[in-house]
Amino acid sequence: MNQDLTQQWLTEIQTIKEQMAFLQHERDAAWESAQKWRQLYNTEAEQRRTDAQLSQQAIASLKADLHKLQGLETGILEAGTTVKAIEQEIEQLKSVEDLQAKLIAVIKERDRLLQALKTEQDNHAQSRNSLTTALGDAIDSLTRERAVAAEQGK
Repeated sequence: MNQDLTQQWLTEIQTIKEQMAFLQHERDAAWESAQKWRQLYNTEAEQRRTDAQLSQQAIASLKADLHKLQGLETGILEAGTTVKAIEQEIEQLKSVEDLQAKLIAVIKERDRLLQALKTEQDNHAQSRNSLTTALGDAIDSLTRERAVAAEQGK
């Protein structure tokens, strides 16, 4: 009887050892998977931060260009220098034909600048939408990772 009880205990110990080994293997696999996902998330987050920084720089550059185009830079507006320069340029025009040619050139330049501004505004809207989508994706991914981590912790 004593030998049967000993055998039963040894069998139970062996079963528990096997279960423990299996569970340790599963834990290690889950840990490796979590590490992989963490690395992917960090890589993606770094890319998003870089994209956001580049977009902010582009926005700042576009704002500066817009201010220049609108004549808001203080250097342009100081002491009426812009008005004087324009008056001097107009005085150099000798005929109506010269004035018409200058007006056509100015209108063409204005149209070109308006088109460039519209293109930049469209690009800005597209960048904003892309960044919003990327941020949403990152938040969703983080939420899923936390849910998985919470499930594994139970």
